[in-house]
Amino acid sequence: MIYYISGGARSGKSAYAQNLALELSENPVYLATARNWDADFDQRIKRHQNDRDQRWENIEEEKYPAKIDFSKRVVVVDCVTLWLTNFYVDTKYDIDASLTQIKTEFDDMIQQDATFIIISNELGMGLHADTESGRKFTDLQGWTNQYIAQKADKAIFMVSGLPMVLK
Repeated sequence: MIYYISGGARSGKSAYAQNLALELSENPVYLATARNWDADFDQRIKRHQNDRDQRWENIEEEKYPAKIDFSKRVVVVDCVTLWLTNFYVDTKYDIDASLTQIKTEFDDMIQQDATFIIISNELGMGLHADTESGRKFTDLQGWTNQYIAQKADKAIFMVSGLPMVLK
């Protein structure tokens, strides 16, 4: 089963995903895809970690979660945007290579007998990026979101903390 949860920044995606995971499992997995870029980001990571209690198993994996055995588990993947950023930076901003790599890794991961709750940002609904790299990443994010949403069993769009069920 794949749940796909998207929305803007601070729309309630993570809280919704975590509550859903706890409804489905007594000991879900929180898969963090963030790369720790700097001190500010370190604080963001710590804030997210403090949102979860001892029921959670926390796993950090920047790019290749398919190598982890999630069999029979409920897994919150937080988030596609940060996961995609890692591919984008490592390919030196190559959209095609990044899209191919994340699709392959996503497809490999969801082959497992597990429930995945995938969180992603809707970047294209905000301000227009003022750099070429930012505009390219917004496009890349949109294509990745479409790919994941098509494969999802359920899709939820978060607005102001409220879930809108898309499918």
